[in-house]
Amino acid sequence: MTAAPAPGQPAVDAAINHPTRLAVVAFLSACDEAEFATVRDSCQVSDSVLSKIASALDGIGYLTVRKGYVGKRPRTWLSLTPEGHQALALHIAALQGIAATARRAGAEAEAGAAPTP
Repeated sequence: MTAAPAPGQPAVDAAINHPTRLAVVAFLSACDEAEFATVRDSCQVSDSVLSKIASALDGIGYLTVRKGYVGKRPRTWLSLTPEGHQALALHIAALQGIAATARRAGAEAEAGAAPTP
């Protein structure tokens, strides 16, 4: 569904609309920070896919990437920024709005009335 949102309604965020990006953002929304490998395994993606997603979301300010060491081993941690948290909340609200509109249209069609926009 690509219809424009009603005035005052949040819009679907194209940056996190893809299911894999949405899974990464949703996972990170539940924690302060997560190690790259944990996010990769939880979201069931490859290193390269997660790296591309992290780079893209970092570029728009939705997450931060922190690099460091545990002992002598390099590690990367990902965390959602306040902007990322807000983007996820608005995206979910937009999806809920789409679902509510579809339910209303279905109920009206079931009742024999013409759906309202």
